[in-house]
Amino acid sequence: MDRLWTPWRYQYIKGAGADEPTGDAPACIFCALHQDTEHDESNYIVHRAEYNYIVLNRFPYTNGHLLIIPYQHTADLDAVSKPATDEMMDLAKRAQTILRAAYRPDGFNLGMNLGRAAGAGVAGHVHLHVLPRWTGDANFMSNIGETRVLPEDLATTYAKLHGQFD
Repeated sequence: MDRLWTPWRYQYIKGAGADEPTGDAPACIFCALHQDTEHDESNYIVHRAEYNYIVLNRFPYTNGHLLIIPYQHTADLDAVSKPATDEMMDLAKRAQTILRAAYRPDGFNLGMNLGRAAGAGVAGHVHLHVLPRWTGDANFMSNIGETRVLPEDLATTYAKLHGQFD
């Protein structure tokens, strides 16, 4: 069996399925990011709008994988305010334009996983994934090796996208 060492994924694996806060930590990672306005760069927040913010996915499927997250904490899309969902869609359109210019993808995936049974990693807070995709990006490594290879680190992605939404 081949092994591909990915020590940066330890934090993800360690926290998988953990919805309970520990110590003084906020109950929701997305609410904690929203409230921490001092560390946008280290938190990879590329844009803050009136009702939503955009952050890089720390465990991306592809380079440029963004999350659009409403400030309103709710697990259900139908509970998010209309101004927030309207802005979310406007930000998704802008994200597509910006990602197209930065990465020249062949297509995009946009989607939400609502609830743990639907595959939500953070089931308690609605968020929209925006992913650039390329023909052949689900190759041998992904399909057979069950491993994704990302040629760009998050700091580089952040540098490319930060300020593009202003």
